[in-house]
Amino acid sequence: MNKSAKIAELRHALARYGLPPDRPAVPLGEPRADAVLGGGLRRGALHEVFAQGWGGGGFALLLALRLTAAGGGPLFWVRSDYAALEYGAAAPEGIAALMPSLDAGPPVVVRVAGGADALAAAADILACPHVGCLLLEMEGNPRLLDLTASRRLALAAEESGVGLILLREGAHQDPSAAHTRWLARAAPSRADDDDWGNPRFAVELVRHRLGGLGNFLMEWDPQTGLFVDPLRLRLPVGRLAPSVVSATSPSDALMRMRGRWA
Repeated sequence: MNKSAKIAELRHALARYGLPPDRPAVPLGEPRADAVLGGGLRRGALHEVFAQGWGGGGFALLLALRLTAAGGGPLFWVRSDYAALEYGAAAPEGIAALMPSLDAGPPVVVRVAGGADALAAAADILACPHVGCLLLEMEGNPRLLDLTASRRLALAAEESGVGLILLREGAHQDPSAAHTRWLARAAPSRADDDDWGNPRFAVELVRHRLGGLGNFLMEWDPQTGLFVDPLRLRLPVGRLAPSVVSATSPSDALMRMRGRWA
């Protein structure tokens, strides 16, 4: 192993086992998820979200908004022309409504022709420490997005301190250097809500380098820019919510998509 490879491996080990003191975790707001994560999502790390069905990608966008609010810079969203056609174009007004208090302005959407251009754009964006967060959207399982490529992304995020959310659409899980990995599915809002209601997601944390895993039902509160536990909020006084809410046991109705995140 040459010197450059040894340095790369050392950086990867530091990124895996150490949380720099000047990069505190970013709380998501949902107490059980934050407890499992050790306080929240880590900045300067790679976080994967596998969308389970059309609409699950909204969870990745909300994670990116949380990291953007903490990072202070703009949110960059890199996606292919195909993704815009298949899953819908980004709506700046809808994104702004998801987090009215965000001071970073609307996201900068970078449209690319394919996976190679997406990775090249991601590398350039991650090299700038003034970026709040990068949301990198990739479809399927392209050969160029292998373990080596994910390590490069993780190291670039670690060096600059930029949060990186990798949204995987229509993909199966494969090895990567991700700090966390989530499976996300859109869930319906409250049945008694007269309006569309807040976005909800049934999510499963299936990979976490520094801690435990879990299943959660999470609702986004646009006014605070945080996730909440909808079951705990609706429980009668005197009852305790379970420590973890299973995302695999609810009825099929829970899993139906109510696409209102864009």
